[in-house]
Amino acid sequence: MTTLRSAVVQFEAVPDRPDLNLATVTRLARQAVSGGAQLVAFPEMCLLGYWHLRRHTADRLRELAEPATGPSVTKVGELAQELNAGLGVGFLEVADGLLFNSYAVCLPDGAIHVHRKLHAFEHEAISSGSAFTVFDTPWQVRVGVLICWDNNLTENVRATALLGATVLLAPHQTGGTDSRSPHGMKPIPQHLWDDRAANPAALEAAFNGPNGRGWLMRWLPSRAHDNGLFVLFSNGVGQDDDEIRTGNAMILDPYGRILAETPAPAEAVVLAELDLDLVPMATGRRWMRGRRPELYGILTERTGEELNPREARFSTDPVELS
Repeated sequence: MTTLRSAVVQFEAVPDRPDLNLATVTRLARQAVSGGAQLVAFPEMCLLGYWHLRRHTADRLRELAEPATGPSVTKVGELAQELNAGLGVGFLEVADGLLFNSYAVCLPDGAIHVHRKLHAFEHEAISSGSAFTVFDTPWQVRVGVLICWDNNLTENVRATALLGATVLLAPHQTGGTDSRSPHGMKPIPQHLWDDRAANPAALEAAFNGPNGRGWLMRWLPSRAHDNGLFVLFSNGVGQDDDEIRTGNAMILDPYGRILAETPAPAEAVVLAELDLDLVPMATGRRWMRGRRPELYGILTERTGEELNPREARFSTDPVELS
């Protein structure tokens, strides 16, 4: 049996303090590797914090941003080599004068692969990326990365699988968002988070209810199942500006089954052994072999309903179906 021991992490980032967040990443990476992890996925934008960025000016974002060769990712890369493990972290990248919501996967051989969120909506100054990210690793497995909303569009996960990924890193900052959809997610009441020490059961119930885990279960297992790949879902947990992130870090197999997860509304490391031999005969892989690409031209044609990611994320207009 060919295996890859992996970990997903949830933690509460300190806004605009990469030094403190790097210390947390270092501590939790060591914990994950001590549990045998060879590949560790941290949340989206975990080195800087996330939802508060929308309140910053563009100039302030440029002050906070770093290139992929900057000090933060460099330190994570050095840690990956020290621990002989792959470490994925989210950061605000500046490249060629543009800002990106990016995710760096630092491998133990010194390689660093950077994915730029394809559907960035956090701030009008943050640009969307324009390429899928799939790469080889020292463990003879191809890994792909899609950040948060990237995973909600089914075409992105299918394209990542077609590019050869059998493990998908899916870093998020989600749960408890104020969805525009009538039956979408709703915020976690602030008082539940504030009272978590006195009433932990109420907070755990909210995190695992329809605005946290329940929402994930509507779609996340299908991304794994329909594309025959492992999904490593990492997420923020706790206060994220004026919203409460719900954690629910989990690892899913190519059949959409949850291998490991945490219900805890707190910092956590989740570990699981990936049986890579499951992939070739997984249902989704067999379905993919039955594709008829000649029928799918409609997928690349514009309908006239397209919006840029920021407009799509915050639109309250109903979609007109022809």
